[in-house]
Amino acid sequence: MATTTSITTTYAGEFAGEYISAALLSAPTIEQGGITVKPNVKYKEVIKKVATGDLVANATCDFTDTSSVTLTERILEPEEFQVNLELCKKDFRSDWEAIEMGFSTFDQLPPSFSDFLIAHVAEKVAQKTEQTIWNGADATAGEFDGFIALMTADTDVNDVTATTVDASNVIDELGKVASAVPNAVWGAEDFRIYVPQNVYRAYVRALGGFGSNGLGANGINAEGPTGHSGSRRVGNVPYDFEGVPLFVCNGLPSNRMVAAQASNLYFGTSLVADHNEVKVLDMADLDGSQNVRVIMRYTSGVQYGIGSDVVLYS
Repeated sequence: MATTTSITTTYAGEFAGEYISAALLSAPTIEQGGITVKPNVKYKEVIKKVATGDLVANATCDFTDTSSVTLTERILEPEEFQVNLELCKKDFRSDWEAIEMGFSTFDQLPPSFSDFLIAHVAEKVAQKTEQTIWNGADATAGEFDGFIALMTADTDVNDVTATTVDASNVIDELGKVASAVPNAVWGAEDFRIYVPQNVYRAYVRALGGFGSNGLGANGINAEGPTGHSGSRRVGNVPYDFEGVPLFVCNGLPSNRMVAAQASNLYFGTSLVADHNEVKVLDMADLDGSQNVRVIMRYTSGVQYGIGSDVVLYS
């Protein structure tokens, strides 16, 4: 059965050549380098972890074993996903784009709509991937276990109890996350605090003078909500918190945060290009039908390396 199609547009002058869809979430976690992407994982990949004890001992004339080396591992196993749509070309004959389908009875899907549909499907997949990276549940169709699910089940992860975050408490709550960060990773070049939209917006408002903690009624440099924090300006460049960059993740649910190194968080897939490849198949030459199929297949999965280097605010 073809995917239900509803066409309610009416002809009103020359077609502008553009379709408008609802605003889609971007996938900044991957696109902006928030995690380490491991491509070409056909089935699964083993992530080795090395832990050592105290290495330095007092010198002697003999070779004396010191310390210990412990090797453990985590498994990154991407899961397979697909997008399957089927549209009937007949549904478009009465639409105001019918001329694009050609004059023959053996017509084609309107090219402008086909182009839009390809871009739309790819963007929807990016949105779903972003959400699943952080808050996915393997038991839910179309999802894999995200970082929150994996970290919640790991006793090595440093846990901080979450609450509802707003401008009045965001400084304190970010401080709790920062205080739980191990000294070994604090200050690492790729270390950051991953925050959702509501935490970041509350932080911007707090620094603008609408929070507590002695920020003042006029905010940083008495510039209110358009003020500066060092060289980082509200609305243009992400803020730091105590020197640690805040990385805004659209996929993180409200009132959840993760502090970790990007090199300790992994996203696995078969081919990165698979996430950008949407196939449109005209079935007329295959089964004589008037259907057009839209197909996308890809794999995705996440994993992290060392749990004791991660803080989960949840």
